[in-house]
Amino acid sequence: MKAGELRPLFTPEEIQRRVREIAADVDALYGDEPLVVVCVLKGGFMFFSDLVRHLRGRQVEVDFVRLSSYGQGTSSSGHIAFTKDVEISLQDKHVLVVEDLVDSGLSMQFLLSTLAQRGAKSLRLAILLDKHERRRVEVRADFIGFHLQGGFIVGYGIDCAERYRNLPGIYELVAE
Repeated sequence: MKAGELRPLFTPEEIQRRVREIAADVDALYGDEPLVVVCVLKGGFMFFSDLVRHLRGRQVEVDFVRLSSYGQGTSSSGHIAFTKDVEISLQDKHVLVVEDLVDSGLSMQFLLSTLAQRGAKSLRLAILLDKHERRRVEVRADFIGFHLQGGFIVGYGIDCAERYRNLPGIYELVAE
């Protein structure tokens, strides 16, 4: 996609308010139970970082995974590669996966299925953006920041060909 107009969707203040609300919901669910929070790189890193900072649980471990399905394009290739795996055991632990957005659901179905085989006590999903109308497979998110109808989204960690991740808000990138 060529660079084009950036249409604001969510301000940094709206994002931070919603992240605090999600953190409170996560805290209410898990309390002081040990929790492993897994960030899906690269797009989820800002949401993950802010969310983890707001969690009040004392037994929080963090880890990272990386999936590849988009490459340099704007739509899924349909092929999902697990390019970085978690490094800590998930056996008998509560696990919260944190992702930037879910649209087709293919990547999340693959990741959740893979992690479910690791013996976690529970496995839940927190997503910043839900583009449910693009689902090709059903994926249930337990914590959702915002619902979107469509558009190509950038900012707050989300990229287009590795650009725009640094924007503090979330924007729709409209091609010229």
